[in-house]
Amino acid sequence: MSTVDFQTASTGSPWAPLRHRMFSILWAAQLGSTIGVWMQVVGAQWFLVESAHSPALVAWVQTATLIPVLFLALPSGALADSRNRRTILLVSTFASMIFAGALTALAITDELTSTSLLAMLFLLGGANAFMLPAWQAIQPELVPRKELPAASSLNGVIVNLSRAVGPALAGVLVAASGPALVFGINAASFVFVIVALLMWKRPPQKSLGRERMIPALGAGVRYTRFGRIVRRILLRAALFTIPGSALWALLPSVAADRLGLGSSGYGLLLAALGVGALLAVTVQPKIRARHSENRILAAGAIVFAVATVAAATLPVGALMVLLLAGGFAWLSSLAMLNALMQLSLAQWVRGRALSIYSLVFMGTQGVGAFVWGLLANWTSIETALMIASGLLVLTAVSVYWWGLLPNTGKLDFSMVTMELADPDSVYEPEQASSPLHVAVQYFVPEENDAAFVEAMNGLERARRRTGAYEWHLNRRAGSEKQCTYVEEFSIGSWEDYKSQVTARWTAADSGVYQRALDLIEGDPLVRHYYRVV
Repeated sequence: MSTVDFQTASTGSPWAPLRHRMFSILWAAQLGSTIGVWMQVVGAQWFLVESAHSPALVAWVQTATLIPVLFLALPSGALADSRNRRTILLVSTFASMIFAGALTALAITDELTSTSLLAMLFLLGGANAFMLPAWQAIQPELVPRKELPAASSLNGVIVNLSRAVGPALAGVLVAASGPALVFGINAASFVFVIVALLMWKRPPQKSLGRERMIPALGAGVRYTRFGRIVRRILLRAALFTIPGSALWALLPSVAADRLGLGSSGYGLLLAALGVGALLAVTVQPKIRARHSENRILAAGAIVFAVATVAAATLPVGALMVLLLAGGFAWLSSLAMLNALMQLSLAQWVRGRALSIYSLVFMGTQGVGAFVWGLLANWTSIETALMIASGLLVLTAVSVYWWGLLPNTGKLDFSMVTMELADPDSVYEPEQASSPLHVAVQYFVPEENDAAFVEAMNGLERARRRTGAYEWHLNRRAGSEKQCTYVEEFSIGSWEDYKSQVTARWTAADSGVYQRALDLIEGDPLVRHYYRVV
C-alpha cells in the first residue's frame, strides 16, 4: 500500500501551485472576488452597528452568510460529484453577482433594512454553499497531488489576504460614502471569476456514472460515517470553529461599543487578523515539518483563545498585536485540516465529503455566531468572549483524547479496480435492480485466526464506505485446524456492486483487503444472491 507523507508534501515552496497557469488565473480571480465579499461584510456589519445597535443582529451577519451551508452543503456536494463542476461554478457565481447587484440597488434607493439585508446575505450564502464543494473538488485537477497542501494554504491566503485588504479599504469607503459603494464593488468582482472560469478548458473527466440524488447523498454520508480519519478531521474542525466563531461574530461590537472605533478602525482590526494569517502561509511548511499535526492544533487553539481574551479586555494597540497572532493560529489550524481532508478522500466521493466538511466548518461558525450574539445580548460582549476563550482552551486539551489519527493524510486514496467476481453473469432486469447479497468464504489457518478477525474489522469499514450495508462475519462451528469464515454483506444492486469494485475501491482499501488475504489459504470463494421475497 502506497502512502503520501503529508509533512514531506508540505515542505516545498508554499507558492508552487501558482506555477500552474489555470490555478493561478482562478486563484487571482477568486482573490479579487473575496476582497469584494469582505468589503461587503464590513458594509453590512457597520450598517447594523449604526442602525440597530444590537450585538446579536451584528453577529447574525455571519449567521445569515454561513447558515445556508447547513441546508445546501450535501445536495451541492452530490451535484459536484455527478455534474460538470465548471458549470456549477459558473451558475453559482452568476447567481452571486445577481444577488449582490440587488443588495446594491436596495442600498442606493435607501430601501435597505435590517431584515432585507440579512435576507440578501442569506441568498448570497446559498450561492456560495453551492459553489464551495465544486471549488474544493477541482483542486486536484489544477495541481499535482503532492502540491495539494500548498494549494490548500494558498486558498487560505485568498481568505486572509482579502481579509487584510478588503476590510481596511471598506472601512474608509463606508465612512466616506456609506455601504452602497462596497456592495457594488462586490457585485462587480464576480465578473472576473466568471471570465476566469470561461477561460478554463477543463480536460475530459473519467465518468463515474451519474447517481440519483438521494442514493448519492446516502453514499456521501455513509463514506463519512465509516471513514474514521475523515470523522476525526471533522471533529477537530468543529471543536475549533464553534468557540472560535465568537471573535469573528462579536469583533464589530467590540470595535464600536468597547473601543469606540469607527468603520475604519474596525477594518484595521480585521486586517490585523488577515495579516497574521498571511504570515502563517510563509512559515507553516517549516512548522509542519518540525511539529506533529496534533501539537499544531493544540497550540492554535491556545493562541486563538488568547486573542479572544484580548478582544474582551485590552486596548487597541495590544489587541492589534494579539489579533495578528490569532490570524496566524486560525490559518495554521484550518488550512492544515483542509489539506488533510483533501488528502483523505477518494475521487468518486470528493464533492460530497468536502460538502460535509463545509457543513461542519462553515455551519458551525454560522450557528456559533447566532449563539454568541444571543449570549452577548443576554450578558455582555466581554462575558461571551471570555466563555468562548475557555472553550478554546478545552479544545486544545481535548487533542490528548481526540487527536488526529495515525496515517491521517498519508494513505493512498487513488482509485484501483478490483477483479469483478462473476463478470459474465447475466441477470434479468428485475434481478439486476434488486438488492444484492454477497457471501465470501475464507479458509484461515488456526494460528492466523485472531489476526484475520482484526483485519476483517478494517475491511468492514472499507466495504461500508463504498456502499455495503448489513455486514457480518460468520465462523463455521467446530474445532478444525483450518477455520472457515464467511463474510456477508448487502448492497443496493448489481450495478452498485460493480461500482464498488471498479470505481470506488482505493489503493488504501486494497491494502486493508490484502492484509486479510495474506492470512488465508487458497483463494476466497465469492457467491452472489438476489432477493426474491
